Amino acid sequence: MTKKEVIRTGREVLEIEARAVEALSSRLNDSFARAVDLLYKTKSRIIVLGMGKSGLVGRKIAATLASCGTPAMFVHPAEAGHGDLGMILKGDVVIAVSYSGETREIIDLLDFIKRIGIKLICITGCRNSKIAKYSDIVLDARVEKEAEPSGLVPTASSTASLALGDALAVALMKKKGFSEKEFAFVHPKGAIGKKLLRVERLMHRGKDIPAIGPGTPMSEAIEEMTRKRLGLTCVVEGGVLVGIITDGDLRRMIKKYRETLLQKTARDCMTADPVTIDKTDLATEALHLMEQKKITSLVVKNKAGRIEGIIHLHDLWRTEMF
Repeated sequence: MTKKEVIRTGREVLEIEARAVEALSSRLNDSFARAVDLLYKTKSRIIVLGMGKSGLVGRKIAATLASCGTPAMFVHPAEAGHGDLGMILKGDVVIAVSYSGETREIIDLLDFIKRIGIKLICITGCRNSKIAKYSDIVLDARVEKEAEPSGLVPTASSTASLALGDALAVALMKKKGFSEKEFAFVHPKGAIGKKLLRVERLMHRGKDIPAIGPGTPMSEAIEEMTRKRLGLTCVVEGGVLVGIITDGDLRRMIKKYRETLLQKTARDCMTADPVTIDKTDLATEALHLMEQKKITSLVVKNKAGRIEGIIHLHDLWRTEMF
């Protein structure tokens, strides 16, 4: 094949699979809504079944459901009859992924599933198949054709099943009101964990926070800034933040007051109403704010105006989020 032929083939595959996924959208109906409602109401877990390529799709569906706040696990149908049936409990909901709807290993489990009263959802391309007839809810994942020329290799069909699984997971997540905070709780590692890191995990607290009163002489203010090494000091009155003095402010004040600077007080030199952030905000928001305002530190303040911490640009660098 020439380079052009290779590129053309790749484009044809992507176009076929894109059309397969797009066609699913127009076929979503009450069955999809009922499936989401069934998954929402279960007090137990979601069990996903599938063989071959459908098994790989099933593993991804189970993983996506779990990461979006719904306990889910994949059970290999061929292993189920050799003891893994013990993983399936009364109260679970089963999602069976089978494009043909005639996967023997799944059919062999249908009597067990029905006997213990488990609800069954199937994702299939054949609504008249045996698995579909056994199912409580059938989700139509049929495709016009596979992307592979012979039509024997699951390509467009497995992509369609995967997309339908994602649609279930996301719709269920929204129905549950699964929040960003909860998402962060189950994604503490990797790139996602870094993006969801909260300011409170990185900020300096307690005795590490530089703080002085408005009447503090600038000589003492400079000592506090030097001792705490965060590039600023907070100016606090009655326990409430009224201003800050930063390294930049100090340079400007030296130029303005020269040799009389040490005779001034913190109130004379502070920046009133400084930029602050809440401890529950994302660390990425803190970084964006620092870049936007061209500053290296942010005071973490609560709604009552009291200081809860300081976050410095170096604290963000250590996370390697950028």
